[in-house]
Amino acid sequence: MSVTLNITKSKVAILELSRPEKHNAFNAEIIAELIKTIEYANELDVKALVLKTQGKHFSAGADLAWMKSMADNNYEENVADSMELAKLMHVLASSPHPTLCLVQGAAFGGALGLIACCDIAVAANDAKFCLSEVKLGLIPAVISPYVIKAIGERQARRYFLTAEVFKAEKALELGLIHEVTDNLGESETHFIELLLNNGPMAVKSAKALIEEVAGKQIEDALIKHTAKRIAEIRVSEEGQEGLSAFFEKRAPNWQPAASE
Repeated sequence: MSVTLNITKSKVAILELSRPEKHNAFNAEIIAELIKTIEYANELDVKALVLKTQGKHFSAGADLAWMKSMADNNYEENVADSMELAKLMHVLASSPHPTLCLVQGAAFGGALGLIACCDIAVAANDAKFCLSEVKLGLIPAVISPYVIKAIGERQARRYFLTAEVFKAEKALELGLIHEVTDNLGESETHFIELLLNNGPMAVKSAKALIEEVAGKQIEDALIKHTAKRIAEIRVSEEGQEGLSAFFEKRAPNWQPAASE
């Protein structure tokens, strides 16, 4: 299996792609495995989903042999194949769990879609990024909604068109990643600890709230919606526990320290 899923004792799902001999490049089989695994993880009662890869590089994007076979396919077959990649991006971006992506080495082409689909992305100092599609006479079509949402239209106009390689610090500046680190393991532990300290249902609700509010005009319907959302969670079991713990100056029952 090139894709594995492990659940930790603290209910964190660790999804790992292990195809280092091909620089973790995608092909039809890998895409299908990732879709199946993420869909399964999305249904689990976990508190976070971590996406990472083994080896020197995060992912080189599309596998060369796969791209060659795609070139021999007709239009309808290419559409069907591209829809599978689109499904992969969608199931990751729409995961109800908070998602954390860890990036090392090269992240090219479609790999940037996976990064942009995750809620939190951390890159090693040596990471390098490239929207390389136009070098091959192609375009980053399927990943474009997620990448443009992450870096904005203005920056997409540059990096989609130039296919230039940029470093981790530039990816941070663009908003593609949130942090650059010299120790991905420590950063993984840090962000998981932050997520586990928060109300698990509140984290999922906050993630859903972003999708509900982002890009919307502030008008009566949105104002009423957000008022209802906070009211719902205040009266929920988790909301009541969180408020009680705060006023009683104790750890809420979802924090690891509270259950030890």
